Amino acid sequence: MKKLKVACAPHSLKRASNPDEKAPFRGWGVCKIATILLLTILSAKTANAQSPDFSKMTPDERKAYMDKMRAASQEDWEKTMATLQIKTPSLPPASDDPKRPQHLKQREGSTNWYDEAGNTHVRSGWGNWTNYDETNASRYTLPDPLVLKNGKPVKTASVWWKQRRPEILRDYETEIYGKTPRDTPKVTFEVASPDTALGGQANKKLVTGRIDNSKFPSATPRVELTLYTPAKATGPVPLMVIVWGAFPTPTATIRKIIETGWAVALFNTGAIQMDNGGGLHAGIIGLMNEGNDRKPDDWGVLSAWSWGLSRALDYLETNKAINAKQIGIQGHSRWGKTALLAGALDPRWAIVFASCSGSMGASLEKRNFGETPDNVAGSGLYHWMAGNFLKYGGHWQDMPVDAHELIALLAPRPVFITGGTKDQWADPHGEFLACVAASPVYELLGKKGIGTREMPAPDVALVSGEVAFRNHEGGHVDSLDWPVFLEFAKKYFK
Repeated sequence: MKKLKVACAPHSLKRASNPDEKAPFRGWGVCKIATILLLTILSAKTANAQSPDFSKMTPDERKAYMDKMRAASQEDWEKTMATLQIKTPSLPPASDDPKRPQHLKQREGSTNWYDEAGNTHVRSGWGNWTNYDETNASRYTLPDPLVLKNGKPVKTASVWWKQRRPEILRDYETEIYGKTPRDTPKVTFEVASPDTALGGQANKKLVTGRIDNSKFPSATPRVELTLYTPAKATGPVPLMVIVWGAFPTPTATIRKIIETGWAVALFNTGAIQMDNGGGLHAGIIGLMNEGNDRKPDDWGVLSAWSWGLSRALDYLETNKAINAKQIGIQGHSRWGKTALLAGALDPRWAIVFASCSGSMGASLEKRNFGETPDNVAGSGLYHWMAGNFLKYGGHWQDMPVDAHELIALLAPRPVFITGGTKDQWADPHGEFLACVAASPVYELLGKKGIGTREMPAPDVALVSGEVAFRNHEGGHVDSLDWPVFLEFAKKYFK
C-alpha cells in the first residue's frame, strides 16, 4: 500500500468562521428504530471497535446486538437528561391520548400512526404529535441572520464575517451540534492499489485514514473513503464527496458523476462514529473523551462525521487527479444534515447538496411540521447533537438559531436544497422557506438568493442563484435530483 502522512489540524466551528412513555427510543416506532439500527450496524461494520461484522451474525445474534444497542442508547439518553435536569411529562397510552388527532390509524406491526394520505405521525416524549396542517405551522418568529445580538443591523460584509457569522456559529457550537475538540489526533492515510470500475470507465481506490488512538487505544475510529476517478481524465477534475455508509454502492449515481467527467468519493460515516447513543463511548467521540461520558456542550455524531469529512478533504487536496478548489459535498436524509453542517464548519467545501434533510437540516425548526426537534431530541436520535440540544425538546421556539442560518453559514458558496412531494416528514416547504430566509445573507455578500417567495411546482428547479431549490415529484430519495444538481454545479465546476 502507498502511504502518505497528513497532520490534521482540527476544523472547529470558530476556525471555520474566518472567510412513547419510557419505552426505548422515545417518540419513535419500533419498526423505524429497528431499521435505523440495522443501517447503523451495516454502515459501521468495517470499523472493528464499533460493531461486529453484521453479515456474519445469526438472526438471534443480530437481535441480541440490536437490543443491546437500544438499551445502551436509552441509558445514555436518560443519563444526559438527568445531567441537564430535564424531565419529560407522564403521558397516557397513545391510543388513549386526548391530544391524538382522531383521524389517525395504526398499522399492524407498527407503533406509529398514519393519516389518510399515508403520512407518518408520532408522539414525542414531550407529548407533541406530528403536524401536517399548514395552518398550524405558520405561527413562528425566525431570528434575523442580519441583526446582531445587540440589536444592531448587519449592513456590510465585514460585519457579517467579523461579528454576525461568529455569533451564529457559537450558538450552534454550544447549544446545537456541540464543540469540536481542538486537540484532535493526527491522521495517516493509506491508499490501496487502484482497480477498475464501471466496466473500465473509472479507476477505484480505497483510501484509509489511520487515526492516532494512543490516547485511548480501545477506540479505533478511522477515515474510510472509496474514490472513483474518470479513467479517461487528462488532468485534475472536480470531485463530489457523498456522505454515505457501507451500504450497497450507489452505482447509478457514481456512473452519472463519472460520465460528467468528474470524480466521486463515498465517505463511510460508520468508520468514524457509530450512529447511535450506545456508541458514544467509542469512535472518535469516545477516543477524545477517553471512554467517558460527554459533557453537555461536547460534539455529537453529526459534528464527528463532519470532522472526519474534513480529514478526508485534507487527503483529497493532495491528490493530483483532483481539482482541490472544486470539491463539493452531498448527503441525503441524516447525511444531508451532515453535508450542511460540514459545509458550515469547513469553508473548503466548494458546493453543498443537501437532499431531504428535514429537521436539524434544511427545514425550519420553529415551524411545527413533520419532523421536529422533539423527534431528534428523543433517545433514538439525540446522539446526533450536543447534550445541550435536549433542553429544547418540547419548546423548540426557544432555540437561538434556525435552519436558514445554517444555510446562511455556507454563503457565498452555492447550495442546492431538495425535498420530495411524498416526503412530508422532511417538510420540503419548510426547506424552501429556509432558502428564502437565508437569501438576504447571500445578497449582502454579492450573490443571488432563491429569487422568489413562492414555492415552486413539483419538479421545477430554482437554480438561477447561489441558493437553489427543487421539490421533486416522489419520495425520500436523492436519485431524482442528481441530474439537476450536476447541471447546476457545472456553472461553478468547469
